[in-house]
Amino acid sequence: MTWTTLDQMDLKGKRVLTRVDINVPMENGVVTDATRIARIVPTVKDILAAGGMPILLAHFGRPKGTRVPEMSLQHIVPALEAAFGCDVIFAADCIGAGAEAAVGALQAGRVLLLENTRFHPQEPVNDPAFAAAMARLGDIYCNDAFSAAHRAHASTEGLARLLPSCAGRLMQQELSALEAALGTPKRPVVAVVGGAKVSTKLELLGNLVEKVDHLVIGGGMANTFLAAQGIDVGKSLAEHEMSATALEIIAKAKAAGCEIVLPSDVVVAREFKAGAASETVAADACPADAMILDAGPDTVARIKAILDSAKTLIWNGPLGAFEIEPFDMATNAAAAYAADLSAKGALVSVAGGGDTVAALNQAGAAERFTYISTAGGAFLEWMEGKTLPGVAALSA
Repeated sequence: MTWTTLDQMDLKGKRVLTRVDINVPMENGVVTDATRIARIVPTVKDILAAGGMPILLAHFGRPKGTRVPEMSLQHIVPALEAAFGCDVIFAADCIGAGAEAAVGALQAGRVLLLENTRFHPQEPVNDPAFAAAMARLGDIYCNDAFSAAHRAHASTEGLARLLPSCAGRLMQQELSALEAALGTPKRPVVAVVGGAKVSTKLELLGNLVEKVDHLVIGGGMANTFLAAQGIDVGKSLAEHEMSATALEIIAKAKAAGCEIVLPSDVVVAREFKAGAASETVAADACPADAMILDAGPDTVARIKAILDSAKTLIWNGPLGAFEIEPFDMATNAAAAYAADLSAKGALVSVAGGGDTVAALNQAGAAERFTYISTAGGAFLEWMEGKTLPGVAALSA
């Protein structure tokens, strides 16, 4: 798949409608985590450096087509100005006379932020007239919001079909990283997939077994796979009703030549709380009154051995109940090992998903992974093999 980049566009004197994701957490009117803002800085600065005028389009929260004052993007202006190092002008709508006047008055070297696109009910249904009203504000469309690319909204898909379009720097990074991990990866490829429920990651697992050489399954999902094979998992979190599906995935993996790696030893406890008394037992020896809360050291050693021979790693989800000590051991140890291999250039590692980012940050491993996606749903849908409307529109 190919897409146009900023470098291929003549931006001088052009109004560049730039779709970004600045849906950041806030508390008492202050941004508490500016990661998403920091990630759009290269795109905005490159547009400015090329003589273009960045006009930012974004959503914030879920206002469901109505004006919700708390979800106004105006609250984010100070954080944007701090990140960009320039004035950010705010327009109280993303279409109409007010927005057109703000665009008309925009001076070189400044950034214009338009109001929350989701204040309009036409945005999520990709209404053509609404997209056309936004298109009138710009000469070029730049999509830098991979995290919203799985939505066929007016600002993510409709606009790309109305104006000359390109990918922003963050979008370019995401697509390049994912193409390297799943499109044309260096083999062997390992996927680590964890989390609570198999039912939420069925499509993901089904796609991965046909694309990777080793699939490491952890967390509550691993308990479901163990139970499906007749192993007593005691009081562990497990979806026993998914046993047949788990066996189907195992069979599909075998047919595709993909090795599924399940815990060979586990850490069990009678209580789910920090510092609870725990012990390590064989995976098939969980006491009836205990629950499996992490993978054991033998399992971690097996994962490390697989990583030693791997060239590409895709990581989504923790291997255990990483939020609570000591049940973060497997996630921390495996993640740190993968990070070390990545830092040495021996492994291309791509990770994404909410719990994943939190787990890798906690392990102190995130900075040494090749790429960490903050895209959430879009990252998962890409891994599931789905076509993302926002990406497809750019490559059309």
